[in-house]
Amino acid sequence: MARRLRTVGLEFTDSAPILLVFAAEVSAAPDVVYRALADDVTSWPSWFTAVTRATPTDGGAGREVRLRGGIRFRETVVAAEPGERYAYRVDETNAPGLRALLEEWRLTADGTGTRVQWTFAADGTGPFRTVLGIARMGMGRSFRDAVRRLDGRLTAPAA
Repeated sequence: MARRLRTVGLEFTDSAPILLVFAAEVSAAPDVVYRALADDVTSWPSWFTAVTRATPTDGGAGREVRLRGGIRFRETVVAAEPGERYAYRVDETNAPGLRALLEEWRLTADGTGTRVQWTFAADGTGPFRTVLGIARMGMGRSFRDAVRRLDGRLTAPAA
């Protein structure tokens, strides 16, 4: 890893200079979605195509994630509330310009399914903020596509 980021907690979603929030609906129940996010970390690349590898570390208290393009993250899980919330902060990365990053997945029962909300709270240099502003629409599309694939994976009949 190239460098250590500033340590932030859940409250960072209230003060982050960059806050991107996306939401989508899935057919699966919140506890099923939670298990896919928090317990089946290694399956992330099968439904979130921006992720090329995801590995739990420290008995599930952390993760190591690789993205397309070679970006790497070493993360610490900061919230693991089954059926409700899964959040992690990035502790180390090779992403240029990034100073702090927290991602939070909120799950809310919606009829027989789940409303999935992904919050991307970040701080970075001026150029990083500019790039992220340009990338916002693409990140939203990537999230919606990922949640659609996750929904298909979770609701597919067992083989």
